[in-house]
Amino acid sequence: MIVNTEAPRPVVRARRRTRTDANRSLISRADLRRPGLRLSVRAIQGTLLALVAIAGIGPLWWLFKGSFSGTQELLQNPAALWPSTTQWDNIANAWTQLDIGHYLLNTVVYAVGAAGVQVIVAVTAGFALSVLRPRFGRVVYGAILATLFIPGTVSLVALYLTIINVPGLNINIANTPWAIWLPAGAHAFNVLIAKQFFDTLPRELFEAASVDGASPFRMLLQIAMPLSRPMMFAIGLLSLMGAWKDFLWPLVAMSDPAKQPLSVALPRLAENADQALVLAGMLISTIPPLIVFIIFQRQIVQGVGFSGLKG
Repeated sequence: MIVNTEAPRPVVRARRRTRTDANRSLISRADLRRPGLRLSVRAIQGTLLALVAIAGIGPLWWLFKGSFSGTQELLQNPAALWPSTTQWDNIANAWTQLDIGHYLLNTVVYAVGAAGVQVIVAVTAGFALSVLRPRFGRVVYGAILATLFIPGTVSLVALYLTIINVPGLNINIANTPWAIWLPAGAHAFNVLIAKQFFDTLPRELFEAASVDGASPFRMLLQIAMPLSRPMMFAIGLLSLMGAWKDFLWPLVAMSDPAKQPLSVALPRLAENADQALVLAGMLISTIPPLIVFIIFQRQIVQGVGFSGLKG
């Protein structure tokens, strides 16, 4: 008698073909074949697209137009598409008379430093919570996520008291870049992004490295960080743009006018300066983050969507 020792083959059941999410819509393809309905849908889509474009581009165009207008013309005809007399020297005058270059340098220093601190804190915290998994990791992670539900204005006074007398050091870091950089590191959303990214990495990589004697610091530098470049790039760019436009905290932490960023200095200068020059200064402050986003928008989407992983 011959005994078949082969394992039974699994029964493969045919799956029904279902339409993907990309093919699902409120209107079926059969209805779209009707000329009248198809024309109405295209008209509605075009109208909505035009309204979105106007809502997005309109304020930027008005800022660009106002930067080359005179103050009197701005007050008399603010809705004009282009000034009757173009004053191309407004940008140069704003740079020299309002000292825009000085405040722009302050903004660059604060924004780049804040972005760097946020990347370091997010990567190390996400690595520890996802890979190292300490005993009270879930409690710490829950406490970090709980801060997302606390408005920033609630902790504003406590944060200010902290920077004027840092616990354990008894030093005052107000009116210094550290007053912007250090509080920026406590960003729970970035830690959430980093942890979710590290959760998608194969855990076998870290287990094999641990068996070979690699320390947690070495695993972070040689395994986690090279694989998390898209995520780090996305967090850095989002943090950079967020720090660039931040207004409330720099207003509180930087009481010295000479050390304020553009977001705080421009409203103060608008009280006495020519309004056309103030608009020119706003245009100068808008151009750098706009260029950065246009150049690196693909990396931002890839990092947030975790599309850097293959297989």
